[in-house]
Amino acid sequence: MLPHPPRIAPSLLAADFARLGEEVRAIEAAGADWLHLDIMDGHFVPNISFGPALVRALRRHCGLPFDVHLMIAPADPYLEAFAEAGADLISVHPEAGPHLHRTLQSIRALGRRAGVVLNPATPVSAVEHVLDLCDLVLVMTVNPGFGGQSFLESQLPKIAALRRMIAESGRAIALQVDGGVTAETAPRCRAAGADVLVAGTAVFGAPDYARAIAALRGAA
Repeated sequence: MLPHPPRIAPSLLAADFARLGEEVRAIEAAGADWLHLDIMDGHFVPNISFGPALVRALRRHCGLPFDVHLMIAPADPYLEAFAEAGADLISVHPEAGPHLHRTLQSIRALGRRAGVVLNPATPVSAVEHVLDLCDLVLVMTVNPGFGGQSFLESQLPKIAALRRMIAESGRAIALQVDGGVTAETAPRCRAAGADVLVAGTAVFGAPDYARAIAALRGAA
């Protein structure tokens, strides 16, 4: 068991888009640790969400770390825009550009923390040789692009393998899980080694955000 409580990162994708300023203030007051922002381009994934202008607009409403997950290709031309908009951590997919190592270097050169996201079919080996540039590794436990999908149990061994890889590296790298995370699946993610849980409908779909966040943290 990991020595510290899991961090909970509600996903803005599940919020009420007509009330986003209120929503981010509400989850901060409810005890969230990070705000997870899914950026989708309708090309890399079959959906379109929002861009740096919305991130910038929300930044003045929320003091939480902004955890920006880029589901866009190519990602490199947009890194500076999201850094300037207020992203604290920027995560990219290995498939979103030809040079993952260079992309991670660019994120760090912008003064931001860098992450790598593994889709369900992306092997652990995709991140093995860039761990020295990673502050976070995110395991997708659904196929990216839409909220409300069912948790893929097949990804639990991947989470465990990454936890071992991170431990062997001796680096302080966060291990995040996103997709179908609920009070029922959170304990399995946690047991496998995850220490950051992204939750969309499990938080924003609940009538009481504070209770939902506490339930996730307690379950895990």
